[in-house]
Amino acid sequence: MSSLRPPRNLASRLNFQTGEAVLHHEFMEEQAQSMGRAGRKVEAALAALRDHPGGPARAEALKAAADAVWGFLVQREVMGLRDRAAVVAQYGIPREVLVRIGAR
Repeated sequence: MSSLRPPRNLASRLNFQTGEAVLHHEFMEEQAQSMGRAGRKVEAALAALRDHPGGPARAEALKAAADAVWGFLVQREVMGLRDRAAVVAQYGIPREVLVRIGAR
């Protein structure tokens, strides 16, 4: 008596996905979307900061930018992305924002 099973090369091409694999894929997709939203929030906050050269509106824009950058950096660290220098360079984060969040 022999068992019936698909040939090995056919089974690998079918690429069966377990429920765990599908769930992992959905988690990764949500993480990517969340990072994108946080990045856009940083870009908008930094643009608003550049639009306010002085006065009380600048102080509020500085606070909003610091909050957005801090949230983005925390989210990246949770995901295992710890290179702050790359983020600072990519987004052009001013020193006054970095000082506000306590980054060195």
